[in-house]
Amino acid sequence: MAAHVTDQSAAPPIARRSVARTRIVAVVGATLAALAGWVVAVPISGLDLEVASGATTRTVGAAAVLGAGFTASLLGWALLALLERRAPRAKGTWTAIAVAALLLSLVGPLGVDATAATKVTLALLHVVVAAVLIPVLRRTSRTRRPSRSRPRE
Repeated sequence: MAAHVTDQSAAPPIARRSVARTRIVAVVGATLAALAGWVVAVPISGLDLEVASGATTRTVGAAAVLGAGFTASLLGWALLALLERRAPRAKGTWTAIAVAALLLSLVGPLGVDATAATKVTLALLHVVVAAVLIPVLRRTSRTRRPSRSRPRE
């Protein structure tokens, strides 16, 4: 009896539904990871995430962490989807933009009027979202082949 060998190169790319499902899990996972970081910092460790803004002081609560993490994650997904339709090197371009966005987002928490512990905690929440989101969305990115024009005769 002869062994049956399948050609793996002919296997279809990841199905759209599978990619969408993985990206949804990444968005939810990144958001929940930020919430988990907040839970460790605030209710468990007893840190008050208070940020002064002029004459008022604002406490960063669970809702703010969930909203910011979810919004940033959705924006990251939307940008990747747009680049996949428009750019020939979407994965690399998106990754560079995502890392730059993370670095720029750290200006906020590190520049606020707050204790050092609050600044570090808020910055780490940004890093946690990126640490979950960037590798997963990058892994699901489909490479668009550049269109080839016909040679002139």
